[in-house]
Amino acid sequence: MTYFPAFINVSDRTCLVVGGGGKALKKARLLINAGARLDIAAAFVSPDMTAELADLVAEGRVRYVDQATAAADLAPADLAHYELIIVATEERSHDEAYARAARQANRPVNVVDRPDLSTFITPAIVTRGDVVIGISTNGASPVLARLIRTRIESVLPARLGHLVAFCARFRRAVKAKLGAHARRAFWEQVIGGPVGAHILAGRNQAAHKQMLEALNRQTPPDTTGMVHIVGTGPGDPDLLTLRALHVMQQADVVLYDKLVGPGILDYVRRDADRIYVGKSRSNHFRTQTEINHLLLHHAKAGRRVVRLKGGDPYIFGRGGEEIDFLRDHHIATEVVPGVTAATGCAAAAKIPLTHRNVAQAVTFVTGHGENGEPDIDWRHLAQLDHTLVVYMGVARAGQISQQLMDHGMAASTPVAVVENGTLEQQKVIAGQLHELGALIAERQVNGPAVLIIGEVAAYANKDNVAELAELNDRRIA
Repeated sequence: MTYFPAFINVSDRTCLVVGGGGKALKKARLLINAGARLDIAAAFVSPDMTAELADLVAEGRVRYVDQATAAADLAPADLAHYELIIVATEERSHDEAYARAARQANRPVNVVDRPDLSTFITPAIVTRGDVVIGISTNGASPVLARLIRTRIESVLPARLGHLVAFCARFRRAVKAKLGAHARRAFWEQVIGGPVGAHILAGRNQAAHKQMLEALNRQTPPDTTGMVHIVGTGPGDPDLLTLRALHVMQQADVVLYDKLVGPGILDYVRRDADRIYVGKSRSNHFRTQTEINHLLLHHAKAGRRVVRLKGGDPYIFGRGGEEIDFLRDHHIATEVVPGVTAATGCAAAAKIPLTHRNVAQAVTFVTGHGENGEPDIDWRHLAQLDHTLVVYMGVARAGQISQQLMDHGMAASTPVAVVENGTLEQQKVIAGQLHELGALIAERQVNGPAVLIIGEVAAYANKDNVAELAELNDRRIA
């Protein structure tokens, strides 16, 4: 480790940025955000300041320093009153002159892209309010530092700064009521329990209420755990939401079924307990009632429970039933939405569910009811002039197509079947409504699939713009 990591307090202290270009502007923004009083010296090193930097000067947020002397004539006294100096002239002789004068004045100096002239370097920075993370490669590879920053950005909750601010507001009150050991345990429960989860999810009032109740009792907040119902999308881990990643990384126990994509579990916290609950078609390893009671059991034990569901929990995912059950037992819950199978699979197959002059609406239905045959108004659906997406319809594809044709939908209506959508083994089958059942049987569709019925299904895997334009023209005519 060449550089000693430290954070410098520049709030209300005068700093200097030398330069007027884009690099100088970036450093100026950082210093302003940290509360520094900022001087900018740009006259002879960069006569034309960037428009944003000039605006900062005009607004009085930055003071322009008119240095008439040549860089070579700089004296240490010219720089001695600055807390720190950043040089971004992009001119070698100017960089060296400022670095030399700053060293002689015993002032910290950073010359952008010149670690050999610098006494400190600025890392790649991740910020969430008062949470600040610096990533450094000792100046060897700024690009790698930025890539690492991107990875860290993806796993830190967006509202982490709000949690810090929340803790700061209560810090004095907690210190006054609890001793050191009890205080540490209290904060661990606050941050890792329902109060912290409420803040990260934007439920400030609920968090404040629970915190006040805990302080009045002078005990940690409710030790009952919390259940997160998380949509994992149609299968591709890259389609997980940031919120889903954050929750999965904090889980104590995870319940998952066959509809959760094979790569999804790699993103769960490694030491979390994983419970497989099955639920594939005609093979329910665990009944829904058993799953509900598993969620309740682990939450009552004070654990952070994550129930992973394919697609979105509230679109044919039975997430509503689980939430109702947990609410009845006074368990805190959160629903994390996911990319639903209809939109994910359609996009992967390049099928627009709605398209100007082709389909102005889309309807989602299930091909599987509670007791087998779904209670669906086929006459109404057959008359709608828009896209129909059927979930869990593979086993009844023949009956579904027949019902639609019996109630007036044209036998030649385009259809598409997207199996294992968004995954490497994705299969897309296109045809017409009258042959839907036969296509599924012939192509041996066994994996999770959605059926897309309507004119837009003709777009399946078509990249030819001329063909799409022709379809539009036919539709208009």
